[in-house]
Amino acid sequence: MDKLIARINWRKVLIPMLSILSAFVIGALIIIASGRNPIEAFGALFSGVFGNQYYMGEWLFRTVPIILTGLAVAFAFRTGLFNIGAPGQLAIGGLVAVIIGIHVELPALLHTTLMIVAGGAAGFVWGFIPGILKARYRVHEVVVSIMLNYTALYLVNYWILNFIPNPMNPAQSMAMQSTATLKVPFFTEILAFLFPNSRINFGIFIAIIACIVFSFIINKTTFGYELRAVGLNPSGAQYAGMKVNRNIALSMAIAGVFAGVAGAIYMISLGKIDVEQGLTGYYAIGFDGIAVALLGNSTGVGVFFSALLLGGLKAGAASMQAFAQVPAEIVEIISSLILLFVASGYLFERFADQWTLKRIKKQRQQKVEVSK
Repeated sequence: MDKLIARINWRKVLIPMLSILSAFVIGALIIIASGRNPIEAFGALFSGVFGNQYYMGEWLFRTVPIILTGLAVAFAFRTGLFNIGAPGQLAIGGLVAVIIGIHVELPALLHTTLMIVAGGAAGFVWGFIPGILKARYRVHEVVVSIMLNYTALYLVNYWILNFIPNPMNPAQSMAMQSTATLKVPFFTEILAFLFPNSRINFGIFIAIIACIVFSFIINKTTFGYELRAVGLNPSGAQYAGMKVNRNIALSMAIAGVFAGVAGAIYMISLGKIDVEQGLTGYYAIGFDGIAVALLGNSTGVGVFFSALLLGGLKAGAASMQAFAQVPAEIVEIISSLILLFVASGYLFERFADQWTLKRIKKQRQQKVEVSK
C-alpha cells in the first residue's frame, strides 16, 4: 500500500482538485454579489444531479458524449497536438450515423453497430485531414481544425436542409428508423430499473469501454509508447527510429474516431440531428472535451471523472435556476474558471514548490538546533 501511495503523483491530483475548489469559491462569491444564497444555489445544483434516480440518469446521459470528446482531445494531447476540431468531428460522425439511420434497413443490433462504426470512420477521416497536413506540411493543426469545424457546420446544415429535412420542421432531420436505437434489451431493463424514465442508454457502457481502450492503447502498446515519445520529444523520437509523421497523422485520426463515435451515440439517442446557426448546441460538447481533457490530465480515468463533474454541472444547472433563482450562466462561469485554473496549474505548482522549500529549510534548521 505504501508503495502504491508513493507512486502517485500527488501534484497531478491536487492541482485539478484545487482548481475545482477555487472555481467553486469564486462562483460562490459571484452568487453572493448577485444577491443570492450560494449554499442554496449549490444545494439545488447537487439536488439536480443526485435528487432522484431520474436526475442521475439524465446526468449520465449528458456525460456520455463529453467523455468521448474528452478522450478525443486527450488522445491528441498525448502526442503533443491540440485537437480543437472535436466539435466538427462529432458533427460529421453524427451526420453520417443519421444518414445511415434514415436510409439503411437492417436488424436493430446490426443497424446501430453500423451507425456507430460509420460515425467513428467519419470522425477518423475528419481528424486525419489536419493530422496529415501537420505531418507532411507542418500546417498548424489548430488552424486547420478550426476551419474544419466551420466546414462541418455548413456541410451538416446543407445536408439536413437539402437531403433529409423533416417536413414538419426543416430545421431538423427526418426521424430515423425504429431499428436505430441504443436500447439494448438486457441492459435497457437494468438501466430502466436503476434510472426510471431517464434517457440513459447503452451509450454509457460504450463510453466506459472507450476509456479502457484509450488507456490500453496509450499505456500498454508499442504504438502508445511511440505516441507519448513523439509528444514529449519529436526530435528524440525521430532519432530513435520512430515514424514521427505517421504517428502525428494517426493520432489526430484516432482522436477523430472518439469524437465521431460521440456524435453517432448522441444523435442515435436523440433520434435526429438539428441545424445549428453557429458552433453551439451539440458542437459545444466538442469544446467541453477540451476542459475535460485538461482537468483529467489526458488520462482515461481522469477524463472519465472530469466528464462526470462537467456533466453534473450541466445537468444541475436547470435545477439551480429553477429552485434557487440563480442564472444557469453561473454554471458556465464555474466550468470556465475550472479550465482557467487547470491551464494555470503552474501557479499552484509554484506555490507547492515554495511551500516544500520552506518546509525543508525549517527541518534543516531544527536539525541544526538539535545538534547544537
